[in-house]
Amino acid sequence: MNLSGSTPSELDHMELLSFLPPRRTPQKGGWLGLGLAVLLLTSAAAAAAARNISDLFATSCANCHGLDLRGGSARNLITNTWAYGSDDASIARVIREGDTNRGMPSFQAALSEAEIRAMVVLLREKIAKAQTETNVFAKPIDGEIVSSAEHKFRFQTIADGLETPWSMAFLPDDRLLVTELPGRLRIIERGQLQTNAVAGIPKIRAAGQGGLMEVAAHPDYNKNGWIYLAYSDSFTNANKKEVSMTTVIRGRIKANQWTDEETIFRAAPESYMAPVYHYGCRLVFDDQGHLFFSLGERSIKVMAQNLTLPNGKIHRVHDDGRIPANNPFVGQSNAVASIWSYGHRNPQGLARHEKTGALWSTEHGPRGGDELNLIQPGRNYGWPLVTYGMDYNGTPITEFTTRPGLEQPVLHWTPSIAVCGIDFYFGQKFPRWQGNLFVTALAQQELRRLVLAGQRVVSEEVLFKNIGRVRDVAAGPDGFLYVALNKPDKIIRLEPVK
Repeated sequence: MNLSGSTPSELDHMELLSFLPPRRTPQKGGWLGLGLAVLLLTSAAAAAAARNISDLFATSCANCHGLDLRGGSARNLITNTWAYGSDDASIARVIREGDTNRGMPSFQAALSEAEIRAMVVLLREKIAKAQTETNVFAKPIDGEIVSSAEHKFRFQTIADGLETPWSMAFLPDDRLLVTELPGRLRIIERGQLQTNAVAGIPKIRAAGQGGLMEVAAHPDYNKNGWIYLAYSDSFTNANKKEVSMTTVIRGRIKANQWTDEETIFRAAPESYMAPVYHYGCRLVFDDQGHLFFSLGERSIKVMAQNLTLPNGKIHRVHDDGRIPANNPFVGQSNAVASIWSYGHRNPQGLARHEKTGALWSTEHGPRGGDELNLIQPGRNYGWPLVTYGMDYNGTPITEFTTRPGLEQPVLHWTPSIAVCGIDFYFGQKFPRWQGNLFVTALAQQELRRLVLAGQRVVSEEVLFKNIGRVRDVAAGPDGFLYVALNKPDKIIRLEPVK
């Protein structure tokens, strides 16, 4: 079987089964292979039979509520003044059961549970769009003062002329490394973008969402000089298709030349796929010599649940690529030993809380259901068995947002904000931001500030909007906050204003 050119909708039931992990004991993973197979096949069958939810809304709901939800014979839904509650469960219940007192019929017979869930996602999208059009954020410019709940700040452009900057890493000598997705590693030194990119970077498949993605400096860079890169590696398979997968390497920069290269992680050939989407990848070190990295499921949903493949997982290795003996799946012949957690879609944010040591991740949902997760070893984060989103074509993926044995996100964003890089702030320039998590949003062009209380998000603030696709955020050693923007492609710095 060759799936290198397939999309999830093209997989038949036997192909789905071939991606499933062999039978495992509950003590080592919680899910038995047969039970997981039934869930995946049921979900795939439901998705294949599903109807486009926008069409269903137009024929079933718009006559009363209006195509824009601003009302007709029924109430305006944009105001969020819902008669029976505005949370997802309450909205789904009213769609399912109807409201005879207000003349709304039950749709239980007309819509499947998966379609009811997708209808909730569509309503969230329409409400958010209308509210965004009403509450337009200003588009701040360099030097303009921005007021937030805790601090006033301005931002200053420190480098432009880049091409899709993807990641940033600070070196102890005040240099800043920046990756460009097309395949260049750039250096900003003393506030100046150096003209020449670092030479000798490996060949990279720069297509779709792939390219040169993450850069990170070893915590002991002063002693060893190691710099880590994640990029999309490729080869031509037996069917003469170019296939690719995320690879992690390390090396040193000497006289603007990449040298001393070592491979930290390279997947087996069967993990390589033709689609050019969902590569991940972020890199994070802990204080015990481990490196964590995130890999997307490469656009084939069921791969996230298959422990024999690295796709759709967060991994942990030693800083030289060796496998830690206490990884959760070490010693299992039916699992990749570097796996730390699984059931992820496309995790493009990864950060470690320096006080608690907790590992946090953000991942792109489909259409709705972007997630913030607290990552625990050996846990299953559910994709595609559960999701708060629907497919891009407007059809449901599954009716389930929760299931026993699957982790729930700490927070989800529906509609999607296209969540990307994240970082915790512990600097001194913004004292009232201490311990806050900063979250980027590509589609919504936002930088968000999340206040955490233990394992909960207690408040969320949009700091700015509409200045470009916000790709990455990094707390600098100087106490400032740095942000990588796409379209326009530049690096900006947030500076406090008293």
